[in-house]
Amino acid sequence: MNVSFNELQSLSWKAFVGMGFSDGQASDAADMLCWMESYGLGGLEALNDALQQYSLQHPYAPPEVVYKDTDVTVIDANNVSVLACSHLPLELAFTQARARGLSVLKLKRCRQRQLIMGYLARLAGRGMNVTAFWRNSQEPLTEQVVGFTAKSSVPSIRIYAVSELPEENKENTGITVILANHVDLLPTMRSEYQYDLLARHDEADLLELKSQAETDGIRVEAALWDQLKEFAKLTLVASTSSSRLGAGPGD
Repeated sequence: MNVSFNELQSLSWKAFVGMGFSDGQASDAADMLCWMESYGLGGLEALNDALQQYSLQHPYAPPEVVYKDTDVTVIDANNVSVLACSHLPLELAFTQARARGLSVLKLKRCRQRQLIMGYLARLAGRGMNVTAFWRNSQEPLTEQVVGFTAKSSVPSIRIYAVSELPEENKENTGITVILANHVDLLPTMRSEYQYDLLARHDEADLLELKSQAETDGIRVEAALWDQLKEFAKLTLVASTSSSRLGAGPGD
């Protein structure tokens, strides 16, 4: 089935509220999801993965601040989806970059990391240069680098394969985000190890996909749509500490 951007955004927001998100957090999560899907970047696929591991009955430990100074913040997300743990840390990093010119945010142990691009687009639209990168523990091992220039909500995306594994390599489910107030940040990779470019998505490619989504609508599997509607019905039920996108490992 095909739905409009507004229909997907509205139902997603209600579903996230039903899962226990605050109104603001649910709005941010719905925006991230719909932005990803409108540019053909697999937002619904990532959401479906998150919902497969979600349970109202299993509470999770909230994110914890591991380290913080005026320029760098490190957060342990305790294996929750980026939908549930990134919005406030990113706002803090944005405020730090506005004040000091540069800030770095590291989110450790978080899932569905690609969904963070929707929120980064919002920060870039507010005049911030943003680059984020993360490693996917698949075969071959890949590194994804996403860059937004200030005032543009469309990123440049590069996916690299690591041909030679570093000796210190270990499973990594974190994200590093760099925000710069007045310095352009480019989505390139430099390393002493060999990297091969697997895929790239530039502004023209992504805008074409967005135009197609605006014309044809966004395709949603009926089963996922029905699942979102079931969560949306929970909006009148009082939320608990367990009603969030839950625990468990993943990207």
